[in-house]
Amino acid sequence: MLTIYNTLSKTKEVFKPLDGNKVRMYVCGMTVYDYCHLGHGRSMVAFDLVTRWLRKSGYELTYVRNITDIDDKIINRANENGESFDALTARMIDAMHEDERRLSILKPDLEPRATDHIPGMHAMIQTLIDKGYAYAPGNGDVYYRVGKFVGYGKLSRKKIEDLRIGARIEVDEAKQDPLDFVLWKGVKPGEPYWDSPWGPGRPGWHIECSVMSTCCLGESFDIHGGGSDLEFPHHENEIAQSEAATGKQYANAWMHCGMIRINGEKMSKSLNNFFTIRDVLDKYHPEVVRYLLVASHYRSAINYSEDSLRDAKGALERFYHALRGLPRVAAQGGEAFVERFTVAMNDDFGTPEACAVLFDLVREINRLRDSDPEAAAGLAGRLRELGDVLGVLQLEADDFLRAGAEGKVDAAEVEALIQARLQARADKNWAESDRIRDQLAAMGVVLEDSKGTTTWRLAD
Repeated sequence: MLTIYNTLSKTKEVFKPLDGNKVRMYVCGMTVYDYCHLGHGRSMVAFDLVTRWLRKSGYELTYVRNITDIDDKIINRANENGESFDALTARMIDAMHEDERRLSILKPDLEPRATDHIPGMHAMIQTLIDKGYAYAPGNGDVYYRVGKFVGYGKLSRKKIEDLRIGARIEVDEAKQDPLDFVLWKGVKPGEPYWDSPWGPGRPGWHIECSVMSTCCLGESFDIHGGGSDLEFPHHENEIAQSEAATGKQYANAWMHCGMIRINGEKMSKSLNNFFTIRDVLDKYHPEVVRYLLVASHYRSAINYSEDSLRDAKGALERFYHALRGLPRVAAQGGEAFVERFTVAMNDDFGTPEACAVLFDLVREINRLRDSDPEAAAGLAGRLRELGDVLGVLQLEADDFLRAGAEGKVDAAEVEALIQARLQARADKNWAESDRIRDQLAAMGVVLEDSKGTTTWRLAD
């Protein structure tokens, strides 16, 4: 029985889809004005994990993750670069997809872009105006009337009276209340724009997701997700807009993943303390980065450091050493491990406990490797099967363990030296055997002997 922590109720709830076995999930995606940083990678991987487990559990999932391809940051960056906003976003979307492929992130079923849903935004805004939840002051802008929505603050637990303290209206705004937020922005000189009933302009940020989610999944759906930094005001405003427009509950469950932190602060471009995904992948194997992101519970913060990446690499090396030398066969045995893994994942996607099961499974594989290699091979298949839920352990063991060897050592030379050492050992020429081992060690090669065979990897 799957339970999910619902940010709306602040409790774990038994997951019950709205429509039988079908699950509809919407996740707020990227604003594509720059390369994705590792904080974005956290959200991508977290909801990729949710996707994998829901499908593994037999649910028919429709996963929608949007792209914000028009906003102030995009316009400013395009102007700085001297290029059109759509040329910039096309380039950044391609880069985002490349990062996702390298991190083994499955494609969402639908990936709507804000600029493709302008007419739907016009329709929802007009509905809100007609119902008295929005107003057009006549300057080309349209605002949402926050004070009219009775449930405002129910996701973030913020109170309107507290929010009003210190809030103010900017000189160039025509709001009736400082808390009101923009649904449609009148055009400014040099900006891209779309015609609308209220004059040329472009959408506000919050209306985009209300329209794209309900267009793709219906007025009510099962799961809405995103980073914890989106809980307020973005997701709070989505609820206000959507439920005022439709009169129905917007999302049944809200999921928020934790942030990546550096020295105790959230990784973000505004703080200039971020590493792009590609920066990190230049130094670390993609599977190491992915394991770092899945080994912690999705709701917890991750402190980014070289030590944490080295720990992730060490964990994967332990897994791949257990797989090394065993044939790829279908998963057999290990039902108790599967049961423990399932219990962990069904408890709000409990990956720390699930990873602990994998370590126990590795110990059992190593115990049986010599005495019952067939059983060990079946358990190795089970390890790969469970690892696939986390998006890891699908490579050949040597491919992972020797990753980065190209350009550092000559593999043919290493193999030749290993054969020479094996011959020296067969001849009981221990001095020559030790000399060759020392020569390989000086090249950064670690040897591992087992049952008359020798494998190798690069030293850390």
